[in-house]
Amino acid sequence: MSVAGLKKQFYKASQMVSEKVGGAEGTKLDEDFKDLERKADVTSKAVVEVISKTSEYLQPNPASRAKLSMLNTMSKIRGQVKSPGYPQAEGLLGECMVKYGRDLGDETNFGGALVDAGETMKRLAEVKDSLDIDVKQNFIDPLQGLYDKDIREIQHHLKKLEGRRLDYDYKKKRQGKIPDEEVKQALEKFHESKEVAEISMYNLLETDQIEQVSQLSSLVESQLQYHRQAVQILDELSEKLKERISEAQTRPRREYIPKPKPVFDFPEPDQSNGGFTPSVAPPPSRNSDPYLQFGQVSTRKPRPPSEQPCCKALYDFEPENEGELGFHEGDIITLTNQIDENWYEGMLRGQSGFFPLNYVEVVVPLTH
Repeated sequence: MSVAGLKKQFYKASQMVSEKVGGAEGTKLDEDFKDLERKADVTSKAVVEVISKTSEYLQPNPASRAKLSMLNTMSKIRGQVKSPGYPQAEGLLGECMVKYGRDLGDETNFGGALVDAGETMKRLAEVKDSLDIDVKQNFIDPLQGLYDKDIREIQHHLKKLEGRRLDYDYKKKRQGKIPDEEVKQALEKFHESKEVAEISMYNLLETDQIEQVSQLSSLVESQLQYHRQAVQILDELSEKLKERISEAQTRPRREYIPKPKPVFDFPEPDQSNGGFTPSVAPPPSRNSDPYLQFGQVSTRKPRPPSEQPCCKALYDFEPENEGELGFHEGDIITLTNQIDENWYEGMLRGQSGFFPLNYVEVVVPLTH
């Protein structure tokens, strides 16, 4: 730094100390300038705070936000073009729902509903990603550009103005010791800086107002678009779930049928040392004799075909366990036995098996 520069720094420091400590008064700026300065300062704080809060609105999880910032920095260092995206809460919820829905199986009502809801949540996450991109491009980035260019320029001009004011006040109070020409130059530089700062603040507060309001309008439009798409997606899911509820309510409820309990055969004494071997009574099978039930011979005599007990299927029945007899609505099934108060045994198209009572209507009843 030159000698003149060192002297100027000394003058400014001395004047600042005399004002802060000694209570000396400096040159006052006019009220219009102070009002511009106040509004420019509020605008600066507003831009910084709004950018911060908008980022929190788009990415509310601080831990994920910090991790994303670190990953973006690493991507720039590595020269990667595409940066990793923010993990949307809707996407995480959707992945969880889809995982457990598929574990349960699409054939179950709850499992299928979870998959539907999970896929919808993932679509919402994609729409939220679009909102992030739109808001960043049309709102955050323009505001950041305003702060980096115009507001920082104003801050620079105001800092320079304050330095020239201190220099002028120091020289003005020592007029006589300091040449008048030097005092005059200090005053001219002070007025020059004041005018430059005033013009830059005026431009920020007046000329750029339309642009800033337009940016705010872009934020609202992006939000509207997001919520419209979200409502449409959720409406579709709501209709799907209502259909599932309606279908489940009209479907006959299947009763729980316990498996046959094990029975124990006690062998003759000469065949064993007193122990026993368990055996399980077999369930009715397709190939079993219709006059046999749990290993016992039925005493009923076969009826003529015209009097053969039978029933009509009211609904489709898909067998899920071995030994069950499948049929379609309207089929006429020959009845061979009633296993208990919930299940019949019968024959259809050469196949034998058992099926629930509430799926059929008896045409010719069984006789005991």
